[in-house]
Amino acid sequence: MNTTYDILIIGGGAAGFFSAINIAENNSKLKIAILERGNEVLTKVKVSGGGRCNVTHAEFIPKDLTENYPRGEKELLGPFHTFMTGDTVAWFEERGIELKTEDDGRMFPKTNSSQTIIDCFLKEVNHYGIALLKNHSVKEIFKKDSWIVNTNSESFSVKKIVIATGSNPKIWKLLENLGHTITPPVASLFTFNINDERIKDIPGIATQASVKIISSSLFSEGPLLITHWGLSGPAILKLSAWGARILHGLDYTFSIKVNWLVDFSSEKAFDKLKDLKNDLSKQTIFKYAQFELPKRLWRSLVKASSIIEDQKWAETTNKQLQNLASQLTESVFEVNGKSTFKEEFVTAGGVDLKEVNFKRYESKLHKNLFFAGEVLNVDAITGGFNFQNAWTGGYIVAKSISNTL
Repeated sequence: MNTTYDILIIGGGAAGFFSAINIAENNSKLKIAILERGNEVLTKVKVSGGGRCNVTHAEFIPKDLTENYPRGEKELLGPFHTFMTGDTVAWFEERGIELKTEDDGRMFPKTNSSQTIIDCFLKEVNHYGIALLKNHSVKEIFKKDSWIVNTNSESFSVKKIVIATGSNPKIWKLLENLGHTITPPVASLFTFNINDERIKDIPGIATQASVKIISSSLFSEGPLLITHWGLSGPAILKLSAWGARILHGLDYTFSIKVNWLVDFSSEKAFDKLKDLKNDLSKQTIFKYAQFELPKRLWRSLVKASSIIEDQKWAETTNKQLQNLASQLTESVFEVNGKSTFKEEFVTAGGVDLKEVNFKRYESKLHKNLFFAGEVLNVDAITGGFNFQNAWTGGYIVAKSISNTL
């Protein structure tokens, strides 16, 4: 039985490292170990943001920040008053890492490399003498006088444990054995698989659009990306996050309505098209894109409106213009399945939030059992928000533990 450590952090990801480093900073006398089931740590940090690490998001008002969390919005309000975006920026700046803000609000290290964040964490772990124990797969967690954690190769007896394993079904099962309720996981942050002639041959096009899931109140607006397999981009990913459980219940088969003009109704678009017919009467419709739409998208929607390639504006009928107005503002697509990027996979699900004290991120069922990150039933839309949840949880866990030891 290994009793070398005071605290075990289970999970070598963002939340685990942040918890460990902040505990050590608050109380350097504590002996801390991070257990990682694999032979690599911080793998999600490495691939986040296309390898640049989307550290957080430039939203500095707690209430507004919580509105990016389909699960956890209410529970995170208090924690964000303790540690949120500005605190994250300051934490990294104190360690020599400056963050930059992009036009969409996402914040990255100025180096544009996730390795900057990884190196920072590894340096801090080394500085504080935190043990990093790889290839330790946890098999059992139970409580006697202290917490007992059995892995595939060792047994530990510690005062406190922090669960920061993300969406790990095996750990969730162990927590169920301890009496915790686990909200079943479903996919979040996924793209829509669509097989439709209108977008089949134009992958790579990105434009602003609004998207509504038909027969529901789910609606989103923002950048939309046409891919080889369907539709993606922030507008779609937001819908997938907010509708995670609804879309799972539909077996990912449903209809969406896309407005490529965002602020235009079909009637307003029709009126504008009639004006174009008068103003551009001799111009070929197919040749010149209107409404600042990408040319390939415009041509695809024109073609879908039964307008031929060499047809001039003057030659269009009202029926054709109505068809085009409908394609521009009410394009209906059938979704048949989803696609996820394994390295950035996010799930909705985890430890029931009613069983957690969010002032301490501690279990209400078991004293000295703490949680941080996506092991909880908390998840966010894309844009750095999931990492901010990890930093906030890790910081408060550290504060809670340090105040009692």
